[in-house]
Amino acid sequence: MSDLLLPDHRRVPLDRDGYLRKLDDWSPQVAEQLANSVAVNMTSAHWEIVEVLRRFYQESGLSPGMRPLVKLVARELGAEKGRSIYLMKLFPGNPALLASKIAGLPRPTNCF
Repeated sequence: MSDLLLPDHRRVPLDRDGYLRKLDDWSPQVAEQLANSVAVNMTSAHWEIVEVLRRFYQESGLSPGMRPLVKLVARELGAEKGRSIYLMKLFPGNPALLASKIAGLPRPTNCF
């Protein structure tokens, strides 16, 4: 991938893995397009996770891998949502990678 084309015909540059090149390019509209590109239909449950991730990144400068993401979500949203199975239903495959991508954050360094 090189660019994300938005409905208003603006282009947002992506790296070779589909992550935003510039964090400042993120917006809810960009998140929707990124989600569509990985076959995720955003719901309020998805947005909760995206918001938690973005807050965490603003505070720490880190994109969490899977284990830290599970702990973070449990702390912020409760034990029911802070489970890997819950996150995998929302973001199939690797929730930490997909959620970070949609949230406009860098790829978590400890995810492959």
